[in-house]
Amino acid sequence: MGNLKINIDRLSKNLNELAQIGMNENGGIDRALGDESDRVARKWLIDYWQNKMNKTVRIDAIANMWVRREGSENLPPIVVGSHHDAVPNGGKFDGALGVLLATELIQTLEDNNIKTKHPMEIVSFTGEEPNPFNVSTLGSKVLSGRLKKDDLMQLKSYIDGSSLQECIEKIGGDITKANEALIKENDIRAFMECHIEQGRRIYDKGLSSAAVNCIIGIYRENITIIGEANHAGTTLMQDRHDALLASGEFNLAFEKILKNASSDEVVGTIGYIKVFPNSANIIPGKIDLVLEIRTCDEKIKQDIIDRLSNETQKIENLRGVRIIRKVNLDQSHIFMDKDVVNAIKRSIGFIGEEEIELVSMAGHDAANMQRVTKSGMIFVQSIDGKSHCPEENTDIKEIEKTGNAMLKALLLLDEELN
Repeated sequence: MGNLKINIDRLSKNLNELAQIGMNENGGIDRALGDESDRVARKWLIDYWQNKMNKTVRIDAIANMWVRREGSENLPPIVVGSHHDAVPNGGKFDGALGVLLATELIQTLEDNNIKTKHPMEIVSFTGEEPNPFNVSTLGSKVLSGRLKKDDLMQLKSYIDGSSLQECIEKIGGDITKANEALIKENDIRAFMECHIEQGRRIYDKGLSSAAVNCIIGIYRENITIIGEANHAGTTLMQDRHDALLASGEFNLAFEKILKNASSDEVVGTIGYIKVFPNSANIIPGKIDLVLEIRTCDEKIKQDIIDRLSNETQKIENLRGVRIIRKVNLDQSHIFMDKDVVNAIKRSIGFIGEEEIELVSMAGHDAANMQRVTKSGMIFVQSIDGKSHCPEENTDIKEIEKTGNAMLKALLLLDEELN
C-alpha cells in the first residue's frame, strides 16, 4: 500500500467534464443551488457513481448525495467530500475538486482491492455557496443541526419568491424530513475535505498542500453613518457634514487597524456601501456599510473592534456625524480535530513535502461537520491565489501530490481510529 497512487488522468478527465456543466461564454461556471446546471451536475455525478463505480446513491432530506463503500468491520464510516455548486462566474476547482477527488480515492481503493476496516463514503453537499435563499453551507448546516425543519420551511428565493421546499424537492430532497438528517453521535467516525486554498500562501511557499488547523470565524456589522444632506453648490466646505467623506475616513482607519494587527491571519473588508440620496448635486447625508472581520483569534478580533470604536468617536467629532454600528453576525471560529490534522500532516510528509498548517480564511462545510464528528481539511495550492473567478487554476501535478497525500491520510485514519 506504500506505493498506492490515485489515477490522475481519470481525475483530470472528470474535472474537465464536470466543468462543462454550467460553463458560460466567459469560461466561468454558473451552477447555483437548484438551477438547471445544478440539476445536470447532480445527474452527471449520480450516473458516474452508479455506472462507472456500480454504487448506490443515497439522497438525504436536504439533497446531499452520498455513496458508500462497505468496510470489513461493523464501524461508522469515514466520509470524504465537498460541494459541487459554484459561485456566479466561478472556477472549476472550488468544491468540485473535493467531490471528484473523494470519488477518485474510493475508485483507487476499488481498483486495487484494498480492504478497509471502516466503510468509506463520498458526500457532495447541497448549497455550500451563497444562493438565492441566502444560506451558505446549507447541506452541512442541516446535518449538524444548525438549521432545522422550521428554519428551512421559511426560506424563500429573493429572485422569484419560490420556496426552498420546492427547490429541494426538484433535486430529490424533502425538507419536511430535515430533522431526520441530523448526524448523531457515532453516525460518522471522521470527515475529510480537500479544497483549493483560494489564497496564495501555499503557492508562495512553492508547496502543493497544507493541513488546515482552524476555519475562521466571521464577524459582521451593519454600519450607518448619518451626516447632513445639503445643496452641493451653496454649502461651503467648512459647513458640511458629509457622510461619504466620513465613511472614507472610517474605511481607512479600519484598514490601518487591520494592517497593524498582531497576526497576518486576520483580514477585514468593507464590501458593501450605499449612498443616500446618491445624487450628483446633493452632499451625501447617509451611508450604509457592511464591515467584516475574519480571524481564528478572539482576542485579536476584540482588539480590532475596540480600536475601531476609538476611531469611530474621533471621526464623529471631526466630521460632525453620527456612526451607528450593529452586529449582524458573530460566527465563532472552529478548530479542526487534532487526530485528523495530524494524519493529514504526516501524509503530506509522506509525499516528501514540508508539513505545514494553515488557518482557512474562508468558510467550508468541514466547519459544520466538526460539530458532529472528527473533521479535517487538506488544502491544495491555488495559482496566484485566484478563486471565485474563471482564472481559478491549480496545476494537475499539485493535485496529484495532494490526492496521494489524502489517500494516505484516509488509510491512516482507517488504521488508527476504532
